[in-house]
Amino acid sequence: MEWLGRMLLIRRFEEKIDALFARGAIGGTSHLCVGQEACAVGAIAALRGEDMVVSNHRGHGHLLAKGGDPKRLMAELLGKATGYCRGKGGSQHVMDRAIGFMGSNGITGGGIPIATGLALAQKLRRTGKVVMCFFGDGAQNQGTFHESLNMAGAWKLPIVYVCENNLYGMSARVQDMTAVAHIYERAAAYSMRGVMSDGMDAALVYEAVAPCVEAAREGRPSLVELLTYRYLGHSKSDLRVYRSREEEEAWKAKDCIARSRQRLAGAGVAEAELDRADREAREAVEAAYREAVAAPVAGEDVALGLA
Repeated sequence: MEWLGRMLLIRRFEEKIDALFARGAIGGTSHLCVGQEACAVGAIAALRGEDMVVSNHRGHGHLLAKGGDPKRLMAELLGKATGYCRGKGGSQHVMDRAIGFMGSNGITGGGIPIATGLALAQKLRRTGKVVMCFFGDGAQNQGTFHESLNMAGAWKLPIVYVCENNLYGMSARVQDMTAVAHIYERAAAYSMRGVMSDGMDAALVYEAVAPCVEAAREGRPSLVELLTYRYLGHSKSDLRVYRSREEEEAWKAKDCIARSRQRLAGAGVAEAELDRADREAREAVEAAYREAVAAPVAGEDVALGLA
């Protein structure tokens, strides 16, 4: 039920952001993870509270799955002083050290070397902490990916690289851009474990990631590929002309929230309790929005970096 609650919170939060962008209430751009919630929730559930997460440009779900505050995140997106970065970071640049969320990143693959450096620091300091690094299928063709995995494999760093393969790097199919059949196979080049799992099921994600996290604590890094799908466009301006509506409907039939509800119902959880979890998620998002709208915009001192 806790996992379902987190997935629902992420889904309803992202749907709210999508609606706000559609009516011009939020500036800039945003990359939403509707459909991919099981990846964040299942993978992060395998971590301890003190472990760290590094995210990418599609990072709202990772933050909320790590225990982030939807009120502070909403305020950040609306450019308010009560946001995580006092309204300066926006959608793609959010950080919360208190919960071990070490930042999202607007550069494709930009978080991978940062996460690798964090993992090196944990090894040198002998903290026992694991770093989990999220990125998309487009990022695994960046040079930073290969350089970082080589370093992690050579130096036996406590890190788990999690590739959320939603089949499209912006608008190009991953199989048209990648020489290997499966992204996880690239782990072999760096002497680390490679694992692939169904990213539309939080329980299966957890089962795949949990052993990798424990191996990372012993200095054995891993590359995990999660097969998933984003229901919306790459960003708010994407009309999705590169894929069919039939393909989208086929993936929606595998929806992670619906599968979680079915599993819980089969275990005896009442339908009313499942509905209540959804209602609570919607209420939390609406409360976050109301509070963010009422919050002040940061002053000139913040904009100028003086406070």
